[in-house]
Amino acid sequence: MCGIIGIIAKGEVAPGLLEGLRRLAYRGYDSAGIATLLDGRILCRRAEGKLDNLEERLFREPLSGAIGIGHTRWATHGLPIERNAHPIATERVAVVHNGIIENFQALRAELLDAGYAFRTDTDTEAVAILATRFLDEGLSAQQAVERTLQRLEGAFALAFLFAGESDLLICARRGSPLAIGYGEGEMFIGSDALALAPLTRRITHLEEGDWASVRSSAVAIFDQEGRAVTRPIEETSASGALIGKGNYRHFMLKEIFEQPAVIGDTLGAFVNPASRSVALPELPFSLASLERIALIACGTSFHAALIAKYWLERVARVSVEVDIASEFRYRSPSMPKGGAAIFISQSGETADTLAALRYAKMKGQDTIAVVNRSESAIAREADVVLPILAGPEIGVASTKAFTTELAVLACFTLALARAKGAIDGAREAAFAGSLTEVPSRASEILNDGGRIEEVAAAIAGARDVLYLGRGTAYPLALEGALKLKEISYIHAEGYAAGEMKHGPIALIDESVPVILIAPPGELFEKTLANAEEVLARGGRLVMISDEEGLLRLGSRLHFGIPVPRCDPFVAPLLYAIPVQLLAYHVAVLKGTDVDQPRNLAKSVTVE
Repeated sequence: MCGIIGIIAKGEVAPGLLEGLRRLAYRGYDSAGIATLLDGRILCRRAEGKLDNLEERLFREPLSGAIGIGHTRWATHGLPIERNAHPIATERVAVVHNGIIENFQALRAELLDAGYAFRTDTDTEAVAILATRFLDEGLSAQQAVERTLQRLEGAFALAFLFAGESDLLICARRGSPLAIGYGEGEMFIGSDALALAPLTRRITHLEEGDWASVRSSAVAIFDQEGRAVTRPIEETSASGALIGKGNYRHFMLKEIFEQPAVIGDTLGAFVNPASRSVALPELPFSLASLERIALIACGTSFHAALIAKYWLERVARVSVEVDIASEFRYRSPSMPKGGAAIFISQSGETADTLAALRYAKMKGQDTIAVVNRSESAIAREADVVLPILAGPEIGVASTKAFTTELAVLACFTLALARAKGAIDGAREAAFAGSLTEVPSRASEILNDGGRIEEVAAAIAGARDVLYLGRGTAYPLALEGALKLKEISYIHAEGYAAGEMKHGPIALIDESVPVILIAPPGELFEKTLANAEEVLARGGRLVMISDEEGLLRLGSRLHFGIPVPRCDPFVAPLLYAIPVQLLAYHVAVLKGTDVDQPRNLAKSVTVE
């Protein structure tokens, strides 16, 4: 959440700052602003709401200068109004900040006692005023920042702009990502490589606790103890050409339609189509020796983990625990040596998941990252990275990252099952063959999506929607409900279909649509019995199944959404697509902001 951009330019910097903020908008925000330096003075322009509001403000009140910082804010402390928008500035320093300063109340009280006045409701203002106090005491900008960082508690990324310093930006990270980009006589700071992609491909990722003094001709990086350190300059794979919407109305729709390609790319990294076998990157530990696995993630990635639990236990015959990352370490779980922990995160920067990774490493676990960004903090700290090759995902509601996470986890399952002797070569080949068919089957679903728009029109007026499924379709029911909630704002709940009789059945009447996810397999008949229970109570039943499954209920269904027949093992990858499309079309009909739904952020980098 939130986004930081900083530029030391050769010419006017405001246009580059605004463009950088647009590239960070996918992370989620509710206000934005930029600050530049002109004749040694700090000038700010801020606006609540969308970046268009900031652009209009800049048109009316232009900003000049060749150095500046910008920010897209997602409110944590203080309402999302202009007064609380970043940059937060005094006469001597301007600050942009991602994260939370946990001890800001104590700092605020101390600074008020010292005679400093506060004008915002943010925790960030304590940082700006504390740095100002050290400057007032005669310290240099670099010394003031170092002293300020020593006083801060919490997780944050920070960038500072100083009055009178026309060739200096200082930045710092602790628990929130930050990168430095190198240009020709220009320098850049950004929350991620994607923000810097059109500016430079040469990137340094600050490590945990690092802070840096950035000038147009040099960068000095220090660790948390203030020791000068060297961090590698890497060629980033992020590309500015990858984030346009093309001919699609929304990024989310574009990303849904990219799934056949990115699932194919991801499977291509792990599956040999000739031998129909799976190969993982070289591992620093033995798969055969693993006795238990912990899967840890948040949100949509948590649902991918739940599906993987079914695969790993049924196919690889390994005991698996699944945890929501934000709860995991607070119960102080015992993690006996000899286990592995898999951390799933599209961004690779999810704060709770990163903290859980560090806990698992402390407990001696082998750690595996399933991430979309190989440059991310989770990827850098894990023992092994299994990359999902989804490319930039801009829509806040995750789609292609979910299915590519599933593709990676399916491949890991087969590799583990083979290593453990749970499957033989013939069985591995059959599973791998089913996986390689997924991209073409996914294209079939996308090319025949008109029925889903009709279903969406029928349920867009609902107040409540239930999703039901058994086996791997149960996590899909959770994911379907999440998608509908987050982008259409309709209340939805996902349940294991067998749990319906234990409470949710009381909600069913003619006004409540029920989405039943019913892929083929050994649980289909039991799922069909749950469908009968819904119909007996007048429920409006929408069933997602193959043609044979839909024929079992025929005209008794309000709607049927067909999915090509497939091996039950790969069903989650295919059945996810109509679930995503249904939420998308409902949201479009309701007129919500599909790509940036209210109150949500793409990357949750604070707890």
